Amino acid sequence: MSSTTPAQPLSLKQVLICGAMIVTLSMGIRHGFGLWLQPITQEQGWTRQTFSLAIAIQNLSWGVMGVFAGMLADKLGAFRVLLIGAACYALGLAGMALSPTPLLFALTAGVLIGAAQAGTTYAVIYGVIGRQIPVERRSWAMGVAAAAGSFGQFLMVPIEGQLIARLGWHTALLALAAVVLLIVPLAFGLREPARVAMLGARREQSIVQAVIEAFRYPSFGLLMAGYFVCGFQVVFIGVHMPSYLKDKGLSPEVASYALALIGLFNVFGSYAAGTLGQRLSKRKILASIYFGRAIAISLFLIVPLSPLSVYVFAAVIGFLWLSTVPATNALIAQIFGVAHLSMLSGFVFLGHQVGSFLGVWLGGFLYDRTGSYDIVWYIAIALGVMAALVNLPVKEGAIARPAPQPQSA
Repeated sequence: MSSTTPAQPLSLKQVLICGAMIVTLSMGIRHGFGLWLQPITQEQGWTRQTFSLAIAIQNLSWGVMGVFAGMLADKLGAFRVLLIGAACYALGLAGMALSPTPLLFALTAGVLIGAAQAGTTYAVIYGVIGRQIPVERRSWAMGVAAAAGSFGQFLMVPIEGQLIARLGWHTALLALAAVVLLIVPLAFGLREPARVAMLGARREQSIVQAVIEAFRYPSFGLLMAGYFVCGFQVVFIGVHMPSYLKDKGLSPEVASYALALIGLFNVFGSYAAGTLGQRLSKRKILASIYFGRAIAISLFLIVPLSPLSVYVFAAVIGFLWLSTVPATNALIAQIFGVAHLSMLSGFVFLGHQVGSFLGVWLGGFLYDRTGSYDIVWYIAIALGVMAALVNLPVKEGAIARPAPQPQSA
């Protein structure tokens, strides 16, 4: 009967194009928020800690809401979550432009945009990839999506810098609020047939059972710990490096180009990590990335600061920037399966966002107290070494589950 004929799954090309463009927009806009730190604080008369706290709240909101966005995406599909996320993103950017007080700024730039990012970035998109793309190409596809987020940074950060210069920071944010609504038509390309979603991710566990199983499994905690460090490092650098460079006497253009280079080289790094993850041990890939970051930051602080040294650092750290994302999410799918992939990725990403909160807030807090970012740079180095070590014991094999008991007559 025609009613029993399974619907066709989404094509690989459709999933990658629509997913990549959504991540490009969402992550690209996000990576430019550091460019607004000085214009906003100077005009509003706020401290850097005030701005940093709002962005820290944004990262924490993203992490907390990511768990629930993942649950909804696993149960209802990504389409509805993406629509809600796009609307929240546009409202948050508009509110960020129009907020007259630190409290309203924290609620819009922080809570609302954080929730929007939870519904428009990796956890939701990777859930679709996990359900729609065969396992033999899954890590590669996740690398492509992560590379798209990096290309978004390369593309959007210079555009945001030009918008601020030409339109002023208020109007620039309102323009971005309109641009981010392009996620709505793209979301239709990720509207999964319900039957295919269920066939691709048969549920043998409830949500509660899946969460308990994951948190009882040591490797899940190790992945969360490593992702915590990832969040601390990348958000501290992304938000505070423009101000760090300006404090050192370099022009704002150097910071814009550096952030763009991070995005450009992370296109290659993310794609390479996803591709290598199909053939090599993902835990060793992750350990190498975190250790490489620690070395790169150390050398950046040691060598004399110049535009050239900034660009070299941006290229190296960019290659290592989001390359943790495909390896980490592919490991979660490999260990636990794809039925609850978006939700479990959301929990691991919560660890990332707690680190992001501390990295961006501590940067502003310690700068206001000491007049320097040095202590936070040193913390980032130490955490990189720690993350490399905690990823090595991760067990990559599928978790052993008892066979389901047959129903008694």
